[in-house]
Amino acid sequence: MFAKTLALFAGAALVAAESHTISFNNRCGKGEPVVFQNFQQLNSGGGSYTFNGPAPAVIAYLQDGSCGASGENCSLMELTLINGGVSSADVSLIPPHTYSTPVGFAYNNGCDGQGKTCASADCAEAFHVTDDYGAQVQCTANDVNLQITFC
Repeated sequence: MFAKTLALFAGAALVAAESHTISFNNRCGKGEPVVFQNFQQLNSGGGSYTFNGPAPAVIAYLQDGSCGASGENCSLMELTLINGGVSSADVSLIPPHTYSTPVGFAYNNGCDGQGKTCASADCAEAFHVTDDYGAQVQCTANDVNLQITFC
């Protein structure tokens, strides 16, 4: 019984230790990078944000005053960062999202340097329609982080 209880607590500690950070490099000289999940902004002042656990269904974009609350009318990053599964990130230009600024991303702390950059409205590296699956970059490393660069 003691061994089972100890194993349960050890497993819980491993789950609780999961961590992912989204950081930004805003080279545009304007705007504020934002992170949203479940329609709530998570970061303030354009700073990085750390999830203490999995980070499913997250969006990020450069709020320059022209973006809607869900990134409408702007270049949008979509991402899920998770241990024990597949993390995924992509740039979405699927309407109502449109190209507004160059954006790129790269994983670090695992899958280092893997990512994509979208530098024009017709970039092949972004989702333009829902089945542009080649736009996704996946990673299976635990505690992977993401660096997002604007401009």
